[in-house]
Amino acid sequence: MSATADPLAQAASSVTELITTPSAPRRRGTMLVVDDEEGPRLSLKVIFKDQYDLLMAEDGPTAIELAQKNEIDVAVLDIRMAGMSGIEVLERLRFVQPDIEAIMITAFETTDTIRQALRLRACDYINKPFDIATIRSAVNQAMQRRMLEGEIHSSAEKVHELLGELQNQRVEEQIAKTRGDIYASIIHDINGPLTVISGFVQLLNKKLGRDTQLGVEDLEFIKERLRIIERQVSNCIEISRRYLGFLRRQSDDHAPAGVNQLLRDLEQLVRVHPSLQDNEFRLTPLAGEVSAKINGTDLIQILLNLSVNAFQCAPLPHRVEIGGEVLGLPLDLTRLKDSPNDRLLNVEGLHNTAPLVKLWVRDNGPGIAPEMLPKIFQPYFTTKGPRQGTGLGLNIVQRLIKEGNGALHVNTRLGEGTTFTVYLPVARFGSDLAGEPDGDEHE
Repeated sequence: MSATADPLAQAASSVTELITTPSAPRRRGTMLVVDDEEGPRLSLKVIFKDQYDLLMAEDGPTAIELAQKNEIDVAVLDIRMAGMSGIEVLERLRFVQPDIEAIMITAFETTDTIRQALRLRACDYINKPFDIATIRSAVNQAMQRRMLEGEIHSSAEKVHELLGELQNQRVEEQIAKTRGDIYASIIHDINGPLTVISGFVQLLNKKLGRDTQLGVEDLEFIKERLRIIERQVSNCIEISRRYLGFLRRQSDDHAPAGVNQLLRDLEQLVRVHPSLQDNEFRLTPLAGEVSAKINGTDLIQILLNLSVNAFQCAPLPHRVEIGGEVLGLPLDLTRLKDSPNDRLLNVEGLHNTAPLVKLWVRDNGPGIAPEMLPKIFQPYFTTKGPRQGTGLGLNIVQRLIKEGNGALHVNTRLGEGTTFTVYLPVARFGSDLAGEPDGDEHE
């Protein structure tokens, strides 16, 4: 497979290989024999020495010490021993290795000992003196169960790991797709100024080609059109520089984009988004210029995903608002704890140092039911129809906020609506920031 192959296909191929590739040769199982009589210990050693790795213990403490140092598959325990009984030893072994297979042997069978052995999940109960066929059958069956359980557990872990890889690839592809949509809109944004420039250039060419002499009015006409063209060219250059910086994912030592500029770009995206439909939309910029420590495209994607989620929360027209402010104090995390109506994410990764940027997306839709609230950020979870969403939008929001060392708070009430609030560290203030930052860190 080439280095440029589809990563999702690579992950799927890994799953196929896991299913189709023959398993590795099985290891020899390990068998622990616990008996205070030397005769039974030697008998079992002779019977099983060629099949399994054997560990011998003549008392309970020795057996427990061996279990602490070795992975044991099957334990054969005599019930009646001096000191600790086999039942006591098995109980202690369960603490050390809970999944061990246990076979109890005894010359003094009682109902009570059988009951105790079953309570401790002993898989077989054999009377002394045992015959070779019976003990061999019991141990071999226990060992097969243990080996099969181990293989199932190992395969399940590998499948879980690969499914996680598939999920991550799917999320990354969705992130890339959304970014692609954003950059397509950038081309659209640039196309507007270019259309204006092209029209005015054609107009000027016609005027200059038609008139052999230009009067004062003609010169003023040309100057005014040239000023408009100059402004539109500057707009194209600014749009290109800004988004090329986002595309390269500039680090914090580069000049970050202002939040208000990003909000203006976001508004253009929302106004033409099909999810807007007949819903009311309102965007209020920050009071002054400020930049956040997050990739600009990521912040647009976060707010766009939250906006689309808000538009799609109800089929009937409703209102969606976007706004923000600058906080002059760290968040009071004691007042933002999880509850049936609240959810706080990535608080452990938040750089909770003032000043902070607070941005919210608020709707007056139906709200989120308390039993649904813990699930909304899970990948592929959606309450929409099969063709109305991937269930990845909020999961992507969570990932991007985590990458930006921010936090996300959700407050919702049935019948009243939902507010998603994003908290991000500030990169810098603009020179025209109006007044001091607001210190109110609550909804």
